Amino acid sequence: MSQYYDLGDETLWNPSNGAARLFHCQVALFEAELGVPSGIGPMENDECQIDPAALGSFAEALVARYGLTGHTVIRALSEGFVATVLVLAERAGVRVNWPRPPAGSPEGARDVQVPLPGSCESLAESALRAFARELSRRMPR
Repeated sequence: MSQYYDLGDETLWNPSNGAARLFHCQVALFEAELGVPSGIGPMENDECQIDPAALGSFAEALVARYGLTGHTVIRALSEGFVATVLVLAERAGVRVNWPRPPAGSPEGARDVQVPLPGSCESLAESALRAFARELSRRMPR
């Protein structure tokens, strides 16, 4: 058995029931955390419609949250979900912009952790985008 995440008549992702259940629970968690609707509709008869405009706003809020936290554990807990949403956004034709806080400014940073030497935001973005590309190859349509 599997579930379908669709944009109109096009299937963007067709995960197993277990992966879909876990993903949907994470959608609800991050919607509550961010206060932004995901655009990922309810699962009805093994099908879920995606609203690309809402998904775009949700994905941008996710990468902003991910990019502005300096907390390694929060990033680790979020990374797989954020990458999965980035794959869905790409497949839906949604462009997601990475946030660019002012250089040297802690403004907007959340859940800050003492940084390790050599940590760099651009590396986090590159790593997440590379992870999303790899994940895309493993997400059946």
